[in-house]
Amino acid sequence: MRTTALTPDICVVGAGSAGLTVAAAAAAFKVPTVLIERGRMGGDCLNTGCVPSKALIAASRHMHTIGEAGRFGIRVREAEVDFAAVMDHVHGVIAAIAPNDSAERFTGLGVQVIRGEARFKDRRTIVVETEAGATEVSARRFVVATGSGPAIPPIPGLDTAPYLTNETIFELREKPAHLVVIGGGPIGLEMAQAFRRLGSKVTVLEAGKALSRDDPELAALLLEGLRAEGMEIREGATVTRVARREGGGVRATVQDGEGAREIEGTHLLVAAGRKPHLEGLGLTEAGIAFDKRGVTVDRSLRTSNRQVYAIGDVSGGPQFTHWAGYQAGLVVRSILFRFGGRVKDGILPWVTFTDPELAHVGLTEDEALKKGGKVQVLRWPFSENDRAQTERATRGLVKVLAGRNGRILGVDILGRDAGELIAPWVLAISDGMRVKSLASAVFPYPTRSESARRAAIGFYTPKLASPWIGRAIRLFRRFG
Repeated sequence: MRTTALTPDICVVGAGSAGLTVAAAAAAFKVPTVLIERGRMGGDCLNTGCVPSKALIAASRHMHTIGEAGRFGIRVREAEVDFAAVMDHVHGVIAAIAPNDSAERFTGLGVQVIRGEARFKDRRTIVVETEAGATEVSARRFVVATGSGPAIPPIPGLDTAPYLTNETIFELREKPAHLVVIGGGPIGLEMAQAFRRLGSKVTVLEAGKALSRDDPELAALLLEGLRAEGMEIREGATVTRVARREGGGVRATVQDGEGAREIEGTHLLVAAGRKPHLEGLGLTEAGIAFDKRGVTVDRSLRTSNRQVYAIGDVSGGPQFTHWAGYQAGLVVRSILFRFGGRVKDGILPWVTFTDPELAHVGLTEDEALKKGGKVQVLRWPFSENDRAQTERATRGLVKVLAGRNGRILGVDILGRDAGELIAPWVLAISDGMRVKSLASAVFPYPTRSESARRAAIGFYTPKLASPWIGRAIRLFRRFG
């Protein structure tokens, strides 16, 4: 078998969001770049994560909207779900986006794409095994961006029972009659609501608290709404055993505050977190430190091997596509320009794409209080927003944490399109802005975005009761 030797400036391992961003940016500057991918181009986000899940959520929202039409005086006949057609829609969306992430596109950009398994031979060399033979890549800088996959908890019997993950659930062609979900995090609840709206019975089992990373007040309000749609969400419920049920389906033994019980379902989805893809990379041979959380990196995303960076899910930090893209930009700056490549804390937004959506950026209320100093909590409910009233989408609120001088510390939004409404707050926190900037802005009426200004104005409301304000007004009136 012949061996080919390559000496690019940059070698990227992994063609997911993070790796593709680095490769595209390097190619734009005409920097010789090799991109290695063992699976499908586009990674988890395109093929089994963000894109298919949001496409399924969109389909389920249409079904739910039809059911809600009577509230607007519109009479419709009972709608039917063609589940196979729904999944055709999901895969059609993937196919529409796939060319942007394809090997052909990146080859056209000037990137040399190699399909195969990558493994570090030593600190400066990667070996890629392909059908045509082995390729050795010796680059000035390496970027490991291999992503993550579903974490499978060590539940007795799970390895002998049929179960789904985000990597397999979008291959279903028949609608589950009863979907049991292990995990009450964003992925579990997004899928649970989507399948419930498409007509499945759904039971969610969460060992701790559902949406434990989010604001407790808003998370509780969201869970209340999900339960109202007919989802059974059990918190503090530990799955102690899983078994294949005779005649098909699964049986889960659950221990909670009321003792042990069995729950039977036709399908089981495991959504209990994710783990980094580290296997077979030869990290030890490359002198790269790592643990079960991922590759160890510094604030510049460099590993213990100074020639190697790690970004995205594999780097052990927050597992979001947009965070991976942010890290990719930092690494490109660091490699090409030697400056500006350090991670900035406190600017990461995230969204749970249920309906209503739950969005966050900055500090949580607990984090802000632990830092000390006065924290003012500003809020504005969507029940007081005219656009939300017209659409009968009033569940939720905007919650803003402001420091003594009005600096915006953190924001949580529960409401329709909260993922879009969080955008100005992301900018505000990233640039260290104060509530004054939002309070003085002019938002179009009627829009849900007006809620940002109304919440920000709340910072000044207590000050209006100051006797000094009253005296000043009386003085100005006296002089006409």
